[in-house]
Amino acid sequence: MTPMDARALAAMIDQTLLKPTAGEAAGREWIAAQRGAGFASLCVMPSLVPAAFEMLAGTDTLVCTVIAFPLGYALTVSKADEARRAVDAGAAEIDMVVNIGAVLESDFATVAADVAAVAEAVAAESAGDAILKVILETGYLTPGLIGLACEAAVRGCAHFVKTSTGFGPRGASVEDVRLMRAVVGPDIGVKAAGGIRDLATALQMIEAGASRIGTSAGLEIVSALASAGTGA
Repeated sequence: MTPMDARALAAMIDQTLLKPTAGEAAGREWIAAQRGAGFASLCVMPSLVPAAFEMLAGTDTLVCTVIAFPLGYALTVSKADEARRAVDAGAAEIDMVVNIGAVLESDFATVAADVAAVAEAVAAESAGDAILKVILETGYLTPGLIGLACEAAVRGCAHFVKTSTGFGPRGASVEDVRLMRAVVGPDIGVKAAGGIRDLATALQMIEAGASRIGTSAGLEIVSALASAGTGA
């Protein structure tokens, strides 16, 4: 892997706040602390999207939020409406949870249609500018199902496939990421998320093919790389 500096690494990170206990005041305090770090996005719960949109104005950091999170079993029309409303509130990136039960039953027509409905809503609301990432929750899946779920997400017009919510049976693994990259090829993003809390793990995921890292430890990870670069 090409050596990476701290700024380039930050630009690959979706710094994440998805704690169910975080309210508006705590959320605003957290957003303020991340605002100047150069992250690709701040990924927040839908209720914090308006605050994040307001507070990130004038920065290169986008607002990301989650849809049908963390279980993925909402009605497709509900997912699409939730995504549309999130984009209208200021979200530029949408991370939706796949219909996990449909994946486990190999009902990939339903999976692709579920993704496609959200993709259509996101594209219509953003004039095609917003990004859709599809969370597969790989901890529930065999390698074969991971590959087929990736293919269904791509058929549904996902821009990224993503490993995990962080609330499932396990987080991302290097093997998941490597497989997902092999299946989707170079033109679809792969986001590794769930359990990535240190620099070594983040770099392993990038080496395996991740183009985005989801973590709540982005400040610490970037700081570790900056310190390594200065010999501190």
